[in-house]
Amino acid sequence: MDFGFTLKPDHPIDRVVSLTRQAEAAGFGYGWLFDSHVLWRDPYPLLTLMAQATTAMRLGTCVTNPATREPSVTASALAVLDEVSGGRMDLGIGRGDSARRVLGKSPTTMAQLEEAVHVIRALVEGRPIEYEGTLLQLGFTAGYRLPVWVAGYGPVALRLTGRIADGAMLQIGDPDLIRWFVSQVRASAIEAGRDPRSIRVMAAAPAHVGDLAMCRDRVRWFPALVGNHVVDLVNKYQGGDLPEALTTYIRGRRGYDYLHHAEVGSSNAEFVTDGIVDRFCLVGSVEEHIEKLKALAEAGVDQFNLYLMNGDEERMLEIYGKEIIPAMHDVATARG
Repeated sequence: MDFGFTLKPDHPIDRVVSLTRQAEAAGFGYGWLFDSHVLWRDPYPLLTLMAQATTAMRLGTCVTNPATREPSVTASALAVLDEVSGGRMDLGIGRGDSARRVLGKSPTTMAQLEEAVHVIRALVEGRPIEYEGTLLQLGFTAGYRLPVWVAGYGPVALRLTGRIADGAMLQIGDPDLIRWFVSQVRASAIEAGRDPRSIRVMAAAPAHVGDLAMCRDRVRWFPALVGNHVVDLVNKYQGGDLPEALTTYIRGRRGYDYLHHAEVGSSNAEFVTDGIVDRFCLVGSVEEHIEKLKALAEAGVDQFNLYLMNGDEERMLEIYGKEIIPAMHDVATARG
């Protein structure tokens, strides 16, 4: 299993760089940043600094969207970052949540997302592509291959992932739900004539080690964040199209304040029970983290992406680097 970490860019810039260096030394192979430019710092200057501070770590957005930046702008930024990093950039992309809603706008359509993926990938890799009636090509790109991770839980998003993506970016740490999502992605890949085992699977969720009650309070914000996407899905799909384990917990939800997005102690999470925290996040002792990670690997997860935004970030990186990542080194991901 690979390990990544995600920061929301609200730290001082020197701390972002320091955490990135520590994470690479601890064995994390991926570094990701939230992209919500009004709530937090723009990720692309920070990704430049992270690239300069590392030697092998792959870097990317978790996640950007097709509308905050026009696709050719995103492609140009990633092409330059590939030059800076020596080809270590990945694209994590979804329809858009906080970055769009803070602007008073809705997430984009799946059709816009799919078109953006094709445009960004082609331009970064140096291939010509027609976009909105004009033939585009970046003359300066070094032509590195761009792995694309698509974020989403709904049936349409999962089918899209199976058709075109290199990876599924699943913001949840529940092995049973991961197993259901993976089955949808793999079925779509087979239908599209692709090898389903070629599509990598990421589980992205907060993880905190320590006293269970304290850990739960530190990460309770996360199921509330997931609830934003679940509400959209419930409004779109019939009940039978989605697992009840994903949808029923939002019944007590009373709105969401994006100015307290992904915030420890946020009132957004008042409806989230301890049981939901335990399902969606990784909490408790080192042994409990390892047990949960093994269950995620058995469900098909290739990369655990630790949402590193719950306090004690340096300590969490140290514990994972010394005790948890080594224990998972030889654990195989279920590919079939």
